[in-house]
Amino acid sequence: MTSQRVTIGTRPADPVSPASSGGPLPDRGPLVDRFGRVHRDLRVSVTDRCSLRCTYCMPEAGVPWLPRDTMLTTPELVHLAGVAVSLGIDEIRLTGGEPLLRRDLVDVVAGLAALDPAPEISMTTNAVGLAKNAEALVAAGLTRVNISLDTLRRETFIELAKRDRLKDTLEGIEAAAAAGLTPVKLNTVLMRGINDHEAPDLLAFALEHGYELRFIEQMPLDAQHHWDRSQMITGEEILGLLTPHFDLTPLPDEARGSAPAELFLVDGGPATVGVIASVTMPFCGTCDRVRLTADGQVRNCLFATGETDLRTPLREGADDEALADLFRESIGAKLPGHGINEPGFLQPPRPMSAIGG
Repeated sequence: MTSQRVTIGTRPADPVSPASSGGPLPDRGPLVDRFGRVHRDLRVSVTDRCSLRCTYCMPEAGVPWLPRDTMLTTPELVHLAGVAVSLGIDEIRLTGGEPLLRRDLVDVVAGLAALDPAPEISMTTNAVGLAKNAEALVAAGLTRVNISLDTLRRETFIELAKRDRLKDTLEGIEAAAAAGLTPVKLNTVLMRGINDHEAPDLLAFALEHGYELRFIEQMPLDAQHHWDRSQMITGEEILGLLTPHFDLTPLPDEARGSAPAELFLVDGGPATVGVIASVTMPFCGTCDRVRLTADGQVRNCLFATGETDLRTPLREGADDEALADLFRESIGAKLPGHGINEPGFLQPPRPMSAIGG
């Protein structure tokens, strides 16, 4: 244990000016944008519904759900994912809402695993219900999970998520590890005055059980549009909460690649902790992600204000090349950065639950 102070790295947010138009977009081939970013990671929202009501995502009463007839069926979802794989996507992350609420989730995973070439399939989940589904999902082809865990205290969980489900979440985490969904990654959003004091306890819990913990700055993606920068726990503050208890050594950028988390060895390693400083130290310059919503819209950025509709042309009989062109069109319009720190930034009209993480 030490009181050594460390800082978030100086990795630039964007290697190009936001005003730059970039180079020409390739007409065919991989999903490369005008700024040279190659897109290999597809985030697929399989539902906008959720079993929790985390305050940084949606109000306790929930939000209006997408109409059922607008949601992609499993064959439609797998078809569009197959088009993306043909364009160089090699990892598919299933998101929500809460993906475990999709009744045919095992069929979705199996369909994606049958694509050629087969992508790596992972999932972001709150783990409520994972204990009874983990083995079936692994058998279908799921390889890894990211699990949201913001507190180890039941009362705080209820305050944050408006549901008494901490026990279910912890059981889901254990089941994921037992089923071989490793490394089990935990995602934590610290809220000022609510759970920020738990940062050392959460890291100690992860170290004890062999999980990989990543702290995430709260982003302006709540349905209420109540995000307040002054209330956000920054990456620097997160490190300040940890360093009196742990010796943190930053890993070089090469260890990070296009991943969002800056990694730190804990007490000399080999265990690490990550900090995702999306707001104060954005990593847009190496972003390789594209998103497909549960209702069939392509989003080229988590904070994009526009989308490209794939559901309608798919249902009208568009061939795969036409659908591939729509993927390329979306990536072609991608901006160099998310713009959170620029004057005039507008929060996307859709909340995180409808976009997918």
